[in-house]
Amino acid sequence: MAILVYAESHEGQYKKAAFEAVSYAKSIADLSGDSVTAVAINATDSSDALYKYGASKVLKINSDALKDFSPNAYAKAISELKDGDTIVLPATSDASSFAPILALKTGFSLVTNLTAAPSSVSPFTAERKSFSGKGIETIQVTDGGKVLTVLQNAFGTKENPVSGAEEAASVSVSDADSKEKITKTEQVSTGAIDLKDAEIVVSGGRGMKGPENWGMIEELAKLLGAATACSKPVADMGWRPHSEHVGQTGKAISPKLYIAIGISGAIQHLAGVNSSKTIVVINSDPEAPFFKSADYGIVGDAFEILPKLNEEVKKFKGA
Repeated sequence: MAILVYAESHEGQYKKAAFEAVSYAKSIADLSGDSVTAVAINATDSSDALYKYGASKVLKINSDALKDFSPNAYAKAISELKDGDTIVLPATSDASSFAPILALKTGFSLVTNLTAAPSSVSPFTAERKSFSGKGIETIQVTDGGKVLTVLQNAFGTKENPVSGAEEAASVSVSDADSKEKITKTEQVSTGAIDLKDAEIVVSGGRGMKGPENWGMIEELAKLLGAATACSKPVADMGWRPHSEHVGQTGKAISPKLYIAIGISGAIQHLAGVNSSKTIVVINSDPEAPFFKSADYGIVGDAFEILPKLNEEVKKFKGA
């Protein structure tokens, strides 16, 4: 039997989340003695990238019916290729939208937001984020198959090279299966790095006082190789695109470093960022709630601190 993994791609290129999902599947395979098979839909990227993380087989589906993303159609395609009792998906927006449908089509249990390799495969036992990221729970699947989603930047990518083979795969998916589809996606965020994939995120709130001041945040993000983000009020006021909104009603992220500038730290915002490995807060209000959740905090005016911080990063990188 094989552990099936959905290797998500964008414009034909595999996303970092695909490598994380393959890495997680390989950790299961090492315990169970199974192999890892990756499923790629309309991907043009080399399969070598997937072999590097443990996939010994890559099934490539090239289908006009799957050109536009449709949760129902994608779930049907992957369900037709299962060859075992475990399917692994990255916890991206797309994969998370069809994971429940896939579980329904296969009759498998659904476990979301896994963060660590399983401690046992019989029964399957692993940890996942719960309660909007505020808790960690240990779950067990004692019977039947399972659809698993892996939280981005939590388990990480782990190279485990194997010899692999690529095969063309066909599925019985037609336009009729696309009950809903996304026909157009616009990248309105100024950052070149996908927010959910980013290992470093620089985020701003109302303390930045206006969109005209975002240059300092974008400069810091560029220097650090980071993505930019914002709080909900900032997106609601139109200062930044909603694609950058992180929080309970926005994107949930798990970067290694989250820098929050001029954000008070309401519980709704924390729900989307509290999986960050390290949180740095810059705020002029010493009573800002965010400081209680921060690993490091700076009390001061962002308009004085940011230019100095940017200069110091430039000096460090120059050295």
